[in-house]
Amino acid sequence: MLLMKKFLSALCLAAGLLLFMAPLQAKSEDDAKPLAYVLEVKGVVSPAMHDLIGRHLRYAKEKNAAIVVLQMHTPGGLYNSMQEIIQDILESPVPVATYVAPAGSHAASAGTYILYASHIAAMAPGTNIGAATPVQMNDGGGQPQQGPQKQGDVPQQGSAMDQKMVNDASAYIRGLAEMRGRNAEWAERAVRSAESLTASEALSKKVIDIIADDLPSLMDKMDGKIVKMPEGKTHTLKTRGAVIEFVAPDWRHKLLEVITHPNVALLLMSIGFYGLVYEFANPGALLPGIAGAICLLLGLFALNILPINYAGLALIFIGLALMAGEALTPSFGIMGIGGAIAFFAGSMMLIESDTPDYGVDILVAGSITFVSVAFLSVLLALVLKAQRRPKTTGTEELFTSVGEILSWSQGRGEVRVTGEIWRAISDGDAILQKGDKVDILSLDGLTLTVKEHKE
Repeated sequence: MLLMKKFLSALCLAAGLLLFMAPLQAKSEDDAKPLAYVLEVKGVVSPAMHDLIGRHLRYAKEKNAAIVVLQMHTPGGLYNSMQEIIQDILESPVPVATYVAPAGSHAASAGTYILYASHIAAMAPGTNIGAATPVQMNDGGGQPQQGPQKQGDVPQQGSAMDQKMVNDASAYIRGLAEMRGRNAEWAERAVRSAESLTASEALSKKVIDIIADDLPSLMDKMDGKIVKMPEGKTHTLKTRGAVIEFVAPDWRHKLLEVITHPNVALLLMSIGFYGLVYEFANPGALLPGIAGAICLLLGLFALNILPINYAGLALIFIGLALMAGEALTPSFGIMGIGGAIAFFAGSMMLIESDTPDYGVDILVAGSITFVSVAFLSVLLALVLKAQRRPKTTGTEELFTSVGEILSWSQGRGEVRVTGEIWRAISDGDAILQKGDKVDILSLDGLTLTVKEHKE
């Protein structure tokens, strides 16, 4: 019996140890597997996206990730932000794979450049890339020249500035293609002719390296590929069976994405400016001053990381100053109208963007200008009305007021005017008596000269 108890005790102890060690063993096995750091990249390529990718490339290095996957869906965006993202990818100590997914996604314009710069370029079925022509080529850069001009059998149209921009973009993407061993000729056509490809076409033309249905499939297909790292080093990817850590954009990215949109930045700056003006005009209000300072700082922070035209920014500040000046020292509309014109023109010039949807919307700029002008019009109407209104303070008030005789004898007596009692004399031989209404003609010291009031 004693032996049986010892056996059962040993069995229970062994079972407990196994249950305790099982999670540790599973964790150890997971730690032994490579880590794939997957970052969701959606929307316009902007300073907020650059901040997101740059931060997570550093986090991936700290976690010793085997690969960083940018799961991308973008219509394009700012050229400057795209270049900064590409620079981060080229300098990254962790290999970067750009994966256009899920089905229905695309990597247009700036997204095509980022895909070309990545160590691994991959797409899911049902996706597309391309259309990397700078927008200004067809947007206000002058009329196309009659008849295409050829350079390397690729037609070029547009003004000299358009061609200069397209030539620069073509050379940039060709350099990325040569660095990664991808199709440089198609890359140039994507810039010059806005060509696009489906996933299967991109693979057949050697634009991308892999077509993968999902992330586990992508990990298996990337395994064993040799990529070129900074300083000319090569690295063999080991991603088969990798532990996938999916990272969604955090609150910081969402906040930056909102406040760095040109429309929001302009609105914040306008609200902030008027809030501070109101606080200076009415010291002690506090709320307009505090809210205005916060909005102004957020707006200036956004403009600091956006590609802005400083002439446009100067016009905006001049416009705001003139409209605020109209509110504080009315000039019968001259400063207000001039300020509105300067503000609207500056708003339209403010952002230097390759993407037409990533600039100050004409409706937003027009709405802010309209509200400012409407406010100034109401203010001007009140000022004009106030100037026509009879005086209500000082001695001037007496001459527009009607008095009442309290006592009267031999051409003189006492009169109540505006709640005060004054000595008064008559201006002639008119017979006045107690209770009569009189008008004030003049003031001599503390004595009023009055006459009979006629309705």
